[in-house]
Amino acid sequence: MNKKIQVWLPLLFSITMIAGMFIGYRMRDSMPGRNFFSLDKKVPLQEVLDLIQNKYVDDVKVNELADTAIQAILNKLDPHSVYIPEDQLQGVNDELAGTFFGVGIEFDIIEDTINVLNVLPDGPSFKAGIKTGDKFLKVNDSAIAGVKITEDRARKLLHGDKNSIVKIIILRGNEQKEFDITRDLIPISSIDASYIIADSTGYIKLGKFTEVSYREFMEAMEALQKKGLKKLILDLRGNGGGILDQAVEIADEFLDNDKLITYTEGTHYAKKEYRCKRPGLFENGPLIVLADEGTASASEILIGALQDWDRATIIGRRTFGKGLVQEQYDLSDGSALRLTIARYYTPIGRSIQRPYDKGDKVYFDEISDRFHDGEMINVDSIKNDTNKIFKTVGGRKVYGGGGITPDIFVAIDTSGYSSIDTKIYIKGTLEIFGYKYYLQNQQQLNSYATRADFVKNFSLTDNAWKNFTIIAAKDSISLNNISQKEKAELLEHIKSFIARQVWHNEGFFEVMNSDDDMIKKALEVLGK
Repeated sequence: MNKKIQVWLPLLFSITMIAGMFIGYRMRDSMPGRNFFSLDKKVPLQEVLDLIQNKYVDDVKVNELADTAIQAILNKLDPHSVYIPEDQLQGVNDELAGTFFGVGIEFDIIEDTINVLNVLPDGPSFKAGIKTGDKFLKVNDSAIAGVKITEDRARKLLHGDKNSIVKIIILRGNEQKEFDITRDLIPISSIDASYIIADSTGYIKLGKFTEVSYREFMEAMEALQKKGLKKLILDLRGNGGGILDQAVEIADEFLDNDKLITYTEGTHYAKKEYRCKRPGLFENGPLIVLADEGTASASEILIGALQDWDRATIIGRRTFGKGLVQEQYDLSDGSALRLTIARYYTPIGRSIQRPYDKGDKVYFDEISDRFHDGEMINVDSIKNDTNKIFKTVGGRKVYGGGGITPDIFVAIDTSGYSSIDTKIYIKGTLEIFGYKYYLQNQQQLNSYATRADFVKNFSLTDNAWKNFTIIAAKDSISLNNISQKEKAELLEHIKSFIARQVWHNEGFFEVMNSDDDMIKKALEVLGK
């Protein structure tokens, strides 16, 4: 009997192994709701793509057709479920991570040449000897000057793996120099500016929510507290959101006990509550939050929690109105799908998501429609959904269904606005002039001891203004017939870009904030 078993044993093992491999393969490919032992069946979409690839009269790029098909499918869902092609995914992930591997410079393409606007202190380029004003001629074996290079192409050449070396040939004055730069981790700070804006009042400009925003926020707060911070202005204007958890962590620093910050829920996503879990760094001090139509998503989670608990005064204009939560799924070809999986709600149960049943164009055009409908100028023109009225913990009336309406409205300043301003910003004229002015006047600019000293005492000369008009004319922008109000606005903006060259974002925002209506209102409220 034992001999018979020994003869048949290898065959039994083989059959068992094959059966195990088959079942394992079926388990891998099985999805919820599918019959475990059912045979795969191609969906019509895949059948159509296969037929096009194998039978169509001409050669076609089937992958591009597939991308188009995916986009068409997502267009039937919500405006925030998006497909991210492989060639764009790394940039998207870097933005959320708040870091990337590169050489550590800020650049602009001026006259078809990459100019170094700023060098990251202690970064790879700084260590190699690159300076502001250098012009890049070659990156490795690629000539990049005079070849119509794009910013995207330049970034791809300069980014790379950690510790990889990139060879750069630059032009400094009339001399060519060669550098070897070792790529390293480059932070993308989510804190645009942080400083004491008035006596005992701190200002923090939070531009986005990345994976490191909470840590950066805490570092900024602790630095301000060492300088005597007692009151805070948190500027979330233009903050389009990002990672939900980071907004929750920051909210926890303002709210006490185990207060509810937000909760999420979806058809296939069980309700999940986010609550305070630690003593906060700033639970009691006077708090102002600035918001506008560009304030969205994770920013609205933070603002909604603070408003519902009556913890902060919200100043500005109605926020964007994005109350959907996305999760990113990597796909087999290196692309990714960012799919809406849930809605989030404020502590008192508000969903602030705007309707999107009329299509993406109507949905996104609604922001510009607010301007044409007068909402950005007159508080009485705000279109709140009166069918979705809620009460804050303190009994104040608030709304759901279309963004967060501020407690104090501040209209957009249109008095100095014109199409010329738009052209100047689109062309980058201000940034280019600020950079060139800095290179030509470094000694003068270094004479200002502080940013506040610069804000108070610097003014542009008539000759400098004339040079600016010449640069603008090269961009087909005529400044000959602008009003005095428009000129004053432009002079202030030029001043801010010059300050940015010297003190980076802190300098830029300190100048801009010195004549900002929302900042003035915030300081007025805090003064009371």
